[in-house]
Amino acid sequence: MRLLASTALAVSLLTAQAHAATDIDFFFPVPVQGKLAVEMTRLVDAFNSSQQDVHVTAVYTGAYDDTNLKTRAAIQAGKPPAAVLMSANFIREYVINNQAISLDGLIGADHETPGQFIGKFFPAVRPNAMEGGHVYGVPFQNSTPILYYNTDAFKEAGLDPEKPPVTWQEWVDDAKKLTKRDGATITRSGLTIISNYDTLGWLISGLSMSNGGDYYNRGWGGEVYYNTPSTIGAVQFMDDLVHKHHVMPEGVNDANAVANAFFAGRTAMMVNSTGALGFIRDNMKLPFKVAFVPRAMRNSVPIGGASLLIPTGNTPERQSAAWKLISYLTSPAVNGGWSRYTGYFAPRMAAYDLPEMKDYFAKNPDAKVAVDQLAYATPWFATFNTVGVRKAIEDQVQAVLSGKIKPAEAMANAQKAADALLRPYVEQTALKLPE
Repeated sequence: MRLLASTALAVSLLTAQAHAATDIDFFFPVPVQGKLAVEMTRLVDAFNSSQQDVHVTAVYTGAYDDTNLKTRAAIQAGKPPAAVLMSANFIREYVINNQAISLDGLIGADHETPGQFIGKFFPAVRPNAMEGGHVYGVPFQNSTPILYYNTDAFKEAGLDPEKPPVTWQEWVDDAKKLTKRDGATITRSGLTIISNYDTLGWLISGLSMSNGGDYYNRGWGGEVYYNTPSTIGAVQFMDDLVHKHHVMPEGVNDANAVANAFFAGRTAMMVNSTGALGFIRDNMKLPFKVAFVPRAMRNSVPIGGASLLIPTGNTPERQSAAWKLISYLTSPAVNGGWSRYTGYFAPRMAAYDLPEMKDYFAKNPDAKVAVDQLAYATPWFATFNTVGVRKAIEDQVQAVLSGKIKPAEAMANAQKAADALLRPYVEQTALKLPE
């Protein structure tokens, strides 16, 4: 009997070990307003409950830049998270620094080629997910900037809410009509554009491309185009909104301040991410609509949002566990549900074939604007030393908006600073620069 009992205990322990879940951690940011951290935690709990092979601990890591810093620190400490939801434009730098694994092998284990796999996602999000023909990121939440506008303010100003501005000139004209003053005091700005770090660089890239140019070398991480007519013109446009037309507040306007001004009727139009649409919809008590960002020479907006990646330094077991989580989160049903909750568009195209997405669009036509705008979307800039290179232009544009410097000089400064930050990579990969 003792032998049978011992044997049964041994078998029981072996069975428990065989079915022990792989424990992994998952870093995720919340880059826009709203209760996204709560919903992400719910999704991870649902994944844990759906199977017994993997147990995920979700770790909220702040904004995109914070998540980047914490992930790098964890990799350098030899304790990388198994999966990270990372700003899509950081992926190139992670590849350059050998800090992210190619997902081709995991995709192949599911009997797909990298091309077949990435073909399930909208064309506009694919460039930021791939490097050298290999998949390094899986798009999960994506956005474009869109124009939000108060329809009551439009009516009050004699504007048709069904005809938002389409061109930059119309944008200025409408903003002038929408701006309200009490003597020398502006009580309602016609327009406010978010100008804090990260969002500002994103928005300037879109304005620059709309103005006929490009923002960076899409095929190589060592070159940006700050000191060019198209980018200088985009910054001049923002400067004019503040200091010439007086329709936009001076200085740096962060996302929370801009949203609160919109809610309170202190700004009639704002440019914000479609990822904030759920938050705006929940908190805006006045009627509003959304539209394409107005164009200069062409419609053009940058892709924003985040992709899922697996950092280097994880064991094959943890990589496989992370892939199961990634596959779950980017499935059409889960990806579509996240889109409906947040306002981000679902990068997985099949999500829009689901009845619940069709019903959601029927009830919330504003959600369709970002998807329609994808026809004009381009990759968000990705370079070596991404954050530093981005801040090189953001610092200068913020100085312009504060009235401290003129656009042409600012962009010359930004280009010089960016070139210095990019120089190590340039020398390693392309050419030897003179001292």
